[in-house]
Amino acid sequence: MEFSGREIKDILISTLVIGFSFAWVTRDNPDYLRFNFVEVFIIMLFAVGSAFILHELAHKLSAQNFGCYAEYKMWETGLILAFFMAVSPLKIVFAAPGAVYIAPGRFGLTKKQDLIISSAGIVTNIALAIIFSVIARILPFGFASIAFSVAAMVNSWIALFNLIPIPPLDGSKVIRWNFGAWLALGAAAFLAWNGL
Repeated sequence: MEFSGREIKDILISTLVIGFSFAWVTRDNPDYLRFNFVEVFIIMLFAVGSAFILHELAHKLSAQNFGCYAEYKMWETGLILAFFMAVSPLKIVFAAPGAVYIAPGRFGLTKKQDLIISSAGIVTNIALAIIFSVIARILPFGFASIAFSVAAMVNSWIALFNLIPIPPLDGSKVIRWNFGAWLALGAAAFLAWNGL
């Protein structure tokens, strides 16, 4: 996987802003009252970073695997909205940090390749949700188990959200190319959301 300097900067900024926004909104949640803000921020960096950034990097890796140009670019307006909506009295997180922009190689993409690229982020979120859920159950209750539990929840939610068949969400492409694959991913994401 190849990264430009700008892309690394965009990934870091996106992760920090979205992590902060989620931490700020949830800091008064009774589940987190035992932690200070820095600890909640670390939990959210881990949870949101794994869910959003690894989702996008899965698209990037699969696209590059098929000879495409693929680069993550932050959406500055989305990040500014996320920050100000989080710190406002509304306490809402508008989570649209950016996306991987893909340009097919000189031979284009087959239907199957486009389906794989479109599904990659969702599959990554489902796999992470399952792995993190298992780890959270194995660990003794505390900071680490809560961090993994939150990361499992956020990853499963991002998978479900991205399966909505409305452009530009991934679900609109997956359902267009293969309805059966869309149903299977939906079932897996739903099971992950419910803790298997």
